[in-house]
Order: sequence, then C-alpha cells, then structure tokens
Amino acid sequence: MISRKQHIAIFTTASLPWMTGTAVNPLFRAAYLAKYGDYEVVLVIPWLSLKDQELVYPNKITFNSPLEHEEYVRRWLEDRIAFALRFSISFYPAKFSQDKRSILPVGDITASILDDDADVAVLEEPEHLTWFHHGQKWKSKFRQVIGIVHTNYLEYVKREKHGQLLAFFLKYANSWVTRIYCHKIIRLSGATQDLPRSIICNVHGSNPKFLEIGKRKQEQRQRGDQCFTKGAYYIGKMVWSKGYRELLKLLSEHQEKLSDLQVDLYGTGEDSDQVQQSARKLNMDVRVYPGRDHADILFHDYKVFLNPSTTDVVCTTTAEALAMGKIVVCADHVSNDFFKQFPNCHTYSGNNEFVKITLKALSEEPVPLTDEQRYELSWEAATKRFLAAVELNQKISDKVPSSLKSKTQKLQRSIEEASAFLHQTMSGIETARCAFGAIPKTLQPDEQQCEELGLVLNRKENVSQTLML
Repeated sequence: MISRKQHIAIFTTASLPWMTGTAVNPLFRAAYLAKYGDYEVVLVIPWLSLKDQELVYPNKITFNSPLEHEEYVRRWLEDRIAFALRFSISFYPAKFSQDKRSILPVGDITASILDDDADVAVLEEPEHLTWFHHGQKWKSKFRQVIGIVHTNYLEYVKREKHGQLLAFFLKYANSWVTRIYCHKIIRLSGATQDLPRSIICNVHGSNPKFLEIGKRKQEQRQRGDQCFTKGAYYIGKMVWSKGYRELLKLLSEHQEKLSDLQVDLYGTGEDSDQVQQSARKLNMDVRVYPGRDHADILFHDYKVFLNPSTTDVVCTTTAEALAMGKIVVCADHVSNDFFKQFPNCHTYSGNNEFVKITLKALSEEPVPLTDEQRYELSWEAATKRFLAAVELNQKISDKVPSSLKSKTQKLQRSIEEASAFLHQTMSGIETARCAFGAIPKTLQPDEQQCEELGLVLNRKENVSQTLML
C-alpha cells in the first residue's frame, strides 16, 4: 500500500509585494519544504481588496484578482531560486488595520484547507493569526499545529502610549491563544516572549542571491581585486522602531570621534521625513535614500553594515549582509545570538564600544566565509533545522486514545478545551472583538471579498471553503 504524502499548509500574515519578513520567509520555507521533503505544500496568504492593497503595497502595485497576485509572487521567487516551484498557493480573506499597520484575517481561515488535507498547519506569527480567530479550532482541524514567532510584539507595544500596561495584557493574551491553538511553538530567538511548549531555533535562511553575491566577492578577492570600495550603511523599513532612532542617537553622541565616517541610510516608511530631518541636524556625513532591494548592485561594494536595532527577532538584513561577505556591527542582544557564530559579526555592548568596533570594522577586511558558514546561512540548513525542530519526518499517527492518557493529560486537555471554548465565544461577539482591537465586521468576508475569492456567502452561517487557486 502506497502511503500518501503529508500535507503542510503554511499560513502567513503578509504577502509580496509588501517586503516584510512574514511575506518573504514563509515563501522560501514553502519552496524548500516542497523541494527537499516528501510533502504536499500549500502557502496560504492574505488577499486584500483593492482599497487595502493601495494602503499596503509599494510603488502603486495592485492586483485585480488572486490569480494575478499569485503570478507576481511566483515570478519574484523564480528570479531568486534555481529550481522548480512545487508548492501551491491559496488565499484567505483579510483586511488591513491602519492603526496596527498589520494585515488581519477575516472569517475562519482554516476553511482554506480541505479537511482531508489538514495534516500540518504552520502558523507564521501564531499569536497574530489567532488573536481574533473564530471558527473551527486549529487543533481540531489539523493533526499538528506549529507556530513560528516572527515578531517581538511586546517590544513594539512598549513604545506606544500606556505601553507597559498594554504589553502586560498582550503578554498573557499571546500565551493564551498560542497554548490553546498550537501543539508546538518555534521562537526564532530569545528576543520573543517565552510561550507554552516553545523552543528557540532560527528556522530562517538567506535568499540564495545574497550567498551568490558573497561568492562573487570572495572570487574577486582571490583575484587580488578590491572587493569593498564603500564604507558603512543601513537598510530597513524607515520607522523609528526599526533601529533608526538608536543609530542616529549613537552617531549624534559621538560625532567628534566619527567625524570622518560617512553613513548611508536606505529605507521607506512612515517616519522617512523625520529620519531625514534628524540626519540633517548632525555635523557629519549621513545621507538618506529611498528603500531598495538589498540585493541591488548598489549595495555590493559596502563593507560595513550598521544595525543597532533590538526590536527584531532575527534580523533578515543582518543575515543578508553576512551572506554577502560584509562586516556587521550590531548590538550585543539576544536577537543576534545566531549571528555571533560568524567571524564577521561584531557586537557591541555600549556606546563607546560601538565607536571602537565601527572604526575597527572600517579599517579591516571581512573574513571570507567557509563552506560550512555559508551553509548555515542557507535555506537548505534552515529547512533542515525546521524539520528537526518539529519532527515532521515522523509518520502521522492517530491521536492517542483517551484510555491511554494520564489523569494529568486529561485534565490539561479539558482545561485547554474550556479555554478554547471561552475564546471562541468571545471572538464571536462583535463588541468584544472590537474592544480587543479587531477590525469591525470581520467575522466573515464581505460580498466584495467573496466575489474576488470565489466564496459563497451565507449570512446565517460562515463562509464556505476557499477555492484553491
């Protein structure tokens, strides 16, 4: 008898062309799992109606249909990997929350997957995907539910008005929803809050293009050519919380010692104008430019990547800079623990040390990456770490019969079921949803979303299953 392949559904909270980690990393994960594992993989991404697309996607890029959006995503990925894409793409209805700057699901997104295919669900940002979930329980629908925590939400919330109080409640909300909906949680680094049944493992890799750039730089060096002709730079979404505040503060406090330093900042975001104004006040050469693709040839000749951010969980651009063979100067922070194994990662623990390490980095050449170090940065290695962390290589087994469970297990299961029932009840009440931050009228998709996604709207119940594209 031929055993069927495991089905893996990867749900994420963002999609290209929004160049955010939760759009890019799950996309690569789907491609590499489908390539290297004996799995049927589907990537489930949010579909936004035109009005929300215009708020989220850069350069006025919009899509008239999910099929058009899928074609864009596939083209982008095909330009960056050298193998055939063997995964499928499905969409769930979503809306954009302007105050949270986040995409939130609409309706029961578990319906995107047929019951017969509901083996494994990977929730990229599990807390985000379950805060307002109302529908079939994730653990009831799927045999295994794995959460991957991308974002240090507590750190972001602390920077808002009444931040400490908000962070206190959010901490317990995150623990609650992940406990009742996930079997296992992967925290990319210790920068995230400790969650039930969680382990720390970086299961992200670098876009192969960056590793190729690094190889070419190494070949240049072997020929005796000068590899890096530019100094220091930083790239990231241009919002204060992404490290710009910390970097400009460091430069401002040490302008005399760093007077010969030129720093180029690249990014686009809500705080772009303020960042430019702050940079102009400095008595040193700090230039601000619009955001670009980090793989752009413009960045190839920079030698030092400055990244003082401590809000990232594992910074994608830091990994990319290391893959390109650059020196990275970053904070001695738990979010950078994975990068400390690489000789070109230089960490600092104080302002004076930042100056010392930055000047030293500018005066020396990067250490060439070994094959082993290059592999550790790759998506091949990240996929291997992911499979080991969640033990997907094991065969799917039926649920343990209740007669074999201990009294403690039975009690724990009963408590979780009661807790899930409470969450389901609260998330089904419109006033309660809105009070806790949900977008109004998102219990089920509206008529426009149903038409765009090929859903059938039942006003008395919820929406029927999504048509796979």
